[in-house]
Amino acid sequence: MDLNSILTNKTKTFLSYILAILTVVAFVLFVAYRQTSELRFEAYLPYDKLILNGIINTIFVSVLALIGSMILGFIFYLLQKSKIKYFNALDDVFTEIVYGTPLLVMIVIVALLIGPAFNIRNLGLLGIIALIVYMAPYMKNVYKSAFSSISDEQYMAMDLFGFTPFQRYFYIIIPQVIRILMPPLMNNFSLIIKGSALLHIITYTELFQAINNAQSKTFAFVEGFLLMWILYLIITIPLSQFTKWIERKLSL
Repeated sequence: MDLNSILTNKTKTFLSYILAILTVVAFVLFVAYRQTSELRFEAYLPYDKLILNGIINTIFVSVLALIGSMILGFIFYLLQKSKIKYFNALDDVFTEIVYGTPLLVMIVIVALLIGPAFNIRNLGLLGIIALIVYMAPYMKNVYKSAFSSISDEQYMAMDLFGFTPFQRYFYIIIPQVIRILMPPLMNNFSLIIKGSALLHIITYTELFQAINNAQSKTFAFVEGFLLMWILYLIITIPLSQFTKWIERKLSL
């Protein structure tokens, strides 16, 4: 493939994205034009600090939930790989329970039943725990896919050349695992951010709850949901693009 062909393909891709973006913008403008009442986004200006606090809380709980689910997910990955049947069964039961439970229900059960049973009354903390528990099986699957990429032949080669455990992990295992681990990890982070909106059910002031509070005072409900949608896109789209950039870098 010559340079002109590569440039042509890149140009076509760029123009295609520009056209796609313009199509979406045209659709949005058409919908806005067809509205029978004027949208009053300025009604939310007095609540900018409340909304900013909601954005910060959303990112804060999402980062904590990501870290916590990575840890818990790795623990259940080890249970799954264990030779002790009880640990295997415990992992299977936990995974099936989580897969069969909607996130909203999980949040309510953890915050209103499990938390009080352990004398934990902090609803924000319980909401984070619910997100961690819910995402743990999905994180476990990420680890499973990443570590399964190390073939038996590679382990045999490491044994043949007498690699120490440090050399195995530092030079062979960790670089390959990270390359596979990062994209789905970022995708799960995006899911956590969107799932954190359900924490409003326990009145935790994340982005959804912050705008919901403002809606109850401005009565500009449509504008509030549109603003919420735009703010979630501002958070998640850069994360999605960052994930694609990581995939490209790691594939080189």
